[in-house]
Amino acid sequence: MRGIAREGDQFRLRTAAQDAVATDLVMYATGRGPNTEGMGLAEAGVALGAKGDVKVDAASRTSLPGIYAIGDCTDRLNLTPVAIAEGRALAETLFNRNPGIVALDNVPTAVFTQPPVGSVGLSEADARKRHGGVDVYRAAFRPMKHTLSGRDERVMMKLVVERETGRVLGVHMVGPDAPEIIQAIAIAVKAGLTKRDFDATIALHPTAAEEFVLMRGPIPDPQAKAAE
Repeated sequence: MRGIAREGDQFRLRTAAQDAVATDLVMYATGRGPNTEGMGLAEAGVALGAKGDVKVDAASRTSLPGIYAIGDCTDRLNLTPVAIAEGRALAETLFNRNPGIVALDNVPTAVFTQPPVGSVGLSEADARKRHGGVDVYRAAFRPMKHTLSGRDERVMMKLVVERETGRVLGVHMVGPDAPEIIQAIAIAVKAGLTKRDFDATIALHPTAAEEFVLMRGPIPDPQAKAAE
């Protein structure tokens, strides 16, 4: 979002793509910050970030021996299931002699809007930065059930694949049931499955989710096209 301006009884939004959108109401997420003020952490010598977040290593250790921090106050990945997993891992480490570290990569996330958004793994841009050559498979369609209902609701799906190994680095979806579908797809991404594994999976027809195992050809590589 680039800007919001009031025009009479409406608001005019200017998006990152420089499009102008007129609307009656705007719901704007301003973000959140760790609620650590007044706890005496800084006075005790616990290192804090610029927003008051508690600085920790991968094992949830703070800068002071014997003091640990998990969850949103660390401002790493602010999701309830992540905080639960971190708490479980820390308890196992401290009290059950079973050291564990929660991997914060390939955690599925969702935005419960209309339409909903689901995602797991790397975005296309991040995948190119980290892995160089990637192939991107994308599909946009109207689910079969809507050919009967007459609704124009559509779905967008994307697979981001490491070109050299074929490993699926990221999966993204916008459309009905996206969070439910991405939760299951996250298992495949976490397991390091490849595009070939996706292709070898028989589709469940007629579902929207079957498109994830039916996308055959990647879209044109923008980097290769720019080099022509």
